[in-house]
Amino acid sequence: MERPLAGQVALVAGATRGAGRGIARELGAAGAKVYCTGRSTRGHAATPGRPETIDETADMIVAAGGSAVALRVDHTVEAEVAALAARIHAEDGKLDLLVNDIWGGDELIPWGEKFWMLDIATARAVVDQAVFSHLITSRHLAPLMVEAERGLIVEITDGEFAGYHGQLLFDLVKASVNRLAYAMAWDLAGSGVTALALSPGFLRSEAMLDRFGVNESNWRDAVKEHPDFAFSETPHFIGRAICALAADGQLGRKSGLGLYVGDLADEYGFIDIDGRKPHFRRSIETWLDGVVAADGELEANAKWMAAAWYCNIHLTPAHAERARKYAAKLGYEKLGGGLQPIA
Repeated sequence: MERPLAGQVALVAGATRGAGRGIARELGAAGAKVYCTGRSTRGHAATPGRPETIDETADMIVAAGGSAVALRVDHTVEAEVAALAARIHAEDGKLDLLVNDIWGGDELIPWGEKFWMLDIATARAVVDQAVFSHLITSRHLAPLMVEAERGLIVEITDGEFAGYHGQLLFDLVKASVNRLAYAMAWDLAGSGVTALALSPGFLRSEAMLDRFGVNESNWRDAVKEHPDFAFSETPHFIGRAICALAADGQLGRKSGLGLYVGDLADEYGFIDIDGRKPHFRRSIETWLDGVVAADGELEANAKWMAAAWYCNIHLTPAHAERARKYAAKLGYEKLGGGLQPIA
């Protein structure tokens, strides 16, 4: 079995479930020693209603023949992150790859709520958990890479476009994470270390499968009720994207960029574990372009998706024509800068 990352050391901050677990497992399969960190440990779940733990993630890696260490770390607590960095330095003397995937805000985002209605304590907690945790972690782990003059820092985000993400708090977090990758890349210029942001498509996470009442073996049963689920991907897909990036000898060309997993699958030629090569954005755009071009009113789901996609892409020059067509179909009247809310 090919193990292109053999001998490398990786840290996945937020390896408990979802993208983090998929990334950790793929890095382990590629030969890296993987430190799996998070707050949910066996017998001490930190996320209400979710059973997954970092111990399970590490066990999965080891069972598949890889090397993994599960460590409970609260990445919002600087002393714990500093201790983590010291341990990795003492045990391995280096760090080749850092993945910042700490999120945990799904149940805290008040979708549909205007910013003047926000509970500030909740907003502060989300930003602390999903943004400052990334900064704290990079602050203490990046020196191991800078010292070695090589390495990769990946910020896991949601969308590489500059437009609106549908709710101010969610938008603030994801825009901040993208900006962290971009700004870190400037500071890292000339160091041999690359920083970038990476977005998955429609992720078939454990929580999403539960929400739709299916599992990985029968997930297609949910497509009838949720047609866009047909374009979804497993958490392993983004893991394979990171493995491909880490093995790229000319990775520095991507420093500071916001990348999309589907695009990287086209570039590097990897596929998902189910044999598919999904590209959620392209699939949705192909569908939307067709329904927007057709005569008549949009159905409710198409109207919502077209509005959401318009908000995402309307600031991106390459998508200006598509955004114009969507806005016209939705009946939007131009305001300053072309901004319009999701209907």
